[in-house]
Amino acid sequence: MITRLSNFFLRTLREDPAAAEVTSHKLLIRAGYIRPQAAGIFAWLPLGLRVKAKIETIIREEMSNAGAQEVHFPALMPREAYEATGRWEEYGDLLFRLNDRKGGDYLLAPTHEEAFTLLVKDLYSSYKDLPITLYQIQDKYRDEARPRAGLLRGREFTMKDAYSFDASDAGLDASYQAQRDAYERIFQRLGLEYAIVQADAGAMGGSRSEEFLHPTPIGEDTFVRSEGGYAANVEAFTTAIPAPIDWSDAPAATIYDSPNTPTIETLVAHTNTVLDEEVTAADTLKNVVLALTHLDGTRELVVVGIPGDREVDTKRAEVAFAPAEVEPANDGDFARHPLLVRGYIGPWSEQGAILGEESATGIRYLVDPRVSEGTRWITGANIDQKHVHSVVAGRDFAADGVVEIANVRDGDEAPDGSGPVHLARGMEIGHVFQLGRKYADALGLKVLDENGKLTTVTMGSYGIGVTRILAIIAELNNDDKGLIWPSSVAPFDVHVVAAGRDQVAFDVAADIAQQLEAARLDVLYDDRVKVSPGVKFGDAELVGVPKIVIVGRGAAEGQVELWDRATGERDALSVDEAIARLTR
Repeated sequence: MITRLSNFFLRTLREDPAAAEVTSHKLLIRAGYIRPQAAGIFAWLPLGLRVKAKIETIIREEMSNAGAQEVHFPALMPREAYEATGRWEEYGDLLFRLNDRKGGDYLLAPTHEEAFTLLVKDLYSSYKDLPITLYQIQDKYRDEARPRAGLLRGREFTMKDAYSFDASDAGLDASYQAQRDAYERIFQRLGLEYAIVQADAGAMGGSRSEEFLHPTPIGEDTFVRSEGGYAANVEAFTTAIPAPIDWSDAPAATIYDSPNTPTIETLVAHTNTVLDEEVTAADTLKNVVLALTHLDGTRELVVVGIPGDREVDTKRAEVAFAPAEVEPANDGDFARHPLLVRGYIGPWSEQGAILGEESATGIRYLVDPRVSEGTRWITGANIDQKHVHSVVAGRDFAADGVVEIANVRDGDEAPDGSGPVHLARGMEIGHVFQLGRKYADALGLKVLDENGKLTTVTMGSYGIGVTRILAIIAELNNDDKGLIWPSSVAPFDVHVVAAGRDQVAFDVAADIAQQLEAARLDVLYDDRVKVSPGVKFGDAELVGVPKIVIVGRGAAEGQVELWDRATGERDALSVDEAIARLTR
């Protein structure tokens, strides 16, 4: 059926919305695809729903090709299952929590691992029932602290989430690969560039985890790639650990005066004036005090030693200490721990060496992987206005563990030996996890194996951000006039514009629309009578249908103009030529 603009629910805007930050946010609102309802929450209008449906169709086709079957769960879920897996607390403030009239606890689901697990537990009992992969396309909810950039980061969003269930780890590997392959096909069909990177599983849990990132300067994720093929999200990047160094010729640790040097910069400048050797920030050991708030509410301080030429990466720290919340120690924390001498903290002190103590501050001490056995450092002496040089890891101090919180830089070596890495920005468009048995264990999902014994099912989880993908496609496909949708997801195949003021233009345009519709093309026909050609052209450019047929002055002679929004080419053709080109 031809869609006529005269009665189509559409109003376009000439000015950018004041609150919109990125191009896709501005154009999707101006062109009448979405309307804001609150921060990070949008209403979907007819044009937006048509594009969204096209994306979902591609996803459904590839899910079917991968052997997955579609189900649908409610967004409103009871507390109990999420409490059993620990995620009622782990998600923290990200969860929308609410109560029913009887005081029962519910949430708006951010993901549905629990629901899928309980469904399979309820209906399946034997290894013969497996493997099975189920999926849904459904709205999710997360109470983002700073919802921004329109559909790229909202509080309500549409996601495809799939879950595989297998009786063995080998089966999980096969299911995981099938979904991973399907994701590559989906993104290729959508025309999206992507990088597959190692990732942290976060609150999802599990072992293997990979993200599909679309490289873009506006991306919120930083990832690294090497020429040799290594790729990882910075949160999952692991530092290549240096080989142990022989310290037999190292001089003894020596304390020296270092007044007014609480920062690495001041320390390096001062040290170069008092020592015979020239030092850089990389020769110093920075000791960062962090406060961890655990799920039970307890607060713990940790000291982390990192090379002085590195900074703490907040996201890497959050991942390293999850599920605890991480923040810098505050004045109260320092007041409660008098052995922490702010600006002069170190893992060794002369008094500690005499007593044989490993921690000079009495607080758990962790180090960056680069602080390996035999490395020599200049660091705080735990005495105000004093530092110590020639402190050797493994000789003068021992750490309680290793932790990755330092920033990753261009030129760092990939952990697989494939060469130096380069940093890039990206936006997550998909994520695949090998969940293993975390959720099955928590919720008791077991089946009888070949020997009649109960065995715990192993699971995978696979997510694609549908509405985020729509926004990314809009972000990639536009010009200064408006959107330019690729044909695979465009709301219509052809936009026919009756641009003349005579009835003949409308008659010819209506006939063209009917012929295109008979050829099974989706047609948007601008049949508005009292609207100027300039306004119609402006709307056509803004809405972004890739092919536009302009029926104007040459209509009486059977001449029209075919406009390709992607290339900008505009060709004068006969009606028959235009229809032939559009339908071939």
